[in-house]
Amino acid sequence: MPPVTSDQSDPDGGKPPSAGWQALVCELHVEDLAASRAFWCDILGFRIAFDRPAERFLYLERLLADGRDAQVMLCQRNGRWETGPMIAPLGQGMMFQIEVDDLASIQRALADENWPIHTPLRDVWRRTGDRESGQRELFVQDPDGYLLMLNENLGERPLASGLLT
Repeated sequence: MPPVTSDQSDPDGGKPPSAGWQALVCELHVEDLAASRAFWCDILGFRIAFDRPAERFLYLERLLADGRDAQVMLCQRNGRWETGPMIAPLGQGMMFQIEVDDLASIQRALADENWPIHTPLRDVWRRTGDRESGQRELFVQDPDGYLLMLNENLGERPLASGLLT
């Protein structure tokens, strides 16, 4: 398979993420880096911060309007860091939550690609201390089966009566 190239990356391989390095960044081992790049970049709206084509590796970021960002690394499987059998779907027992500014645009992009939805769009309010935090969320799996919760922040509100003990 030829190295992954993209018009979204710089000719010199790119540079560190524009919002700086996150304290925790997951690296997902994937079967087909080109297919994963298409899903993560073309559908979810991530961009390539930098790549290492010889290693079949991409470092992706997705900026929020407030300057925060989500970062993820994708590496085509090579056996190097695999600690056990890699059985599809990958990432079993794990879910990644990714906050976005406009979930509706991602939902349209998924529909345009006839991408299967794991859990349909819903609004959820969860207790966070003495308040509730809301988010609109949609669950999908990437090409390798990693489960993603895409969510848009709905803000906070006081606890519903009777929930405070």
